[in-house]
Amino acid sequence: MDDNRFQKKYYKIREVSELTGLPLSTLRFWEAQFPGYLHPKRNDGGTRFYTPADLEAVQMLKYLIKEKGLKLDAAKAQLKANPEGVIRRYQTIARLQHARNILHSMLKALDALRR
Repeated sequence: MDDNRFQKKYYKIREVSELTGLPLSTLRFWEAQFPGYLHPKRNDGGTRFYTPADLEAVQMLKYLIKEKGLKLDAAKAQLKANPEGVIRRYQTIARLQHARNILHSMLKALDALRR
């Protein structure tokens, strides 16, 4: 994302869980269900290491499944039929949400100055 939230090169699955608010089991399950979009690297011990691109994929899947309410099969179908469109739509919504959060913070700061 453009807001530089993901500044490390690799994240462990627990960090991804904390950043996204998703349980570890969901992340593992989505990895199996969406291998073309979510494929963290593993070390010899089997520890998963997510890149910032993997984090973006998790956020996109979270948008499709948790926020839009799509079933797994419907999310897979959308990604298969129009992957670029789904990615662009998610990125646009993420940018708008980020802008809204900034504006909200600015309004709170202005309100605090008025008091």
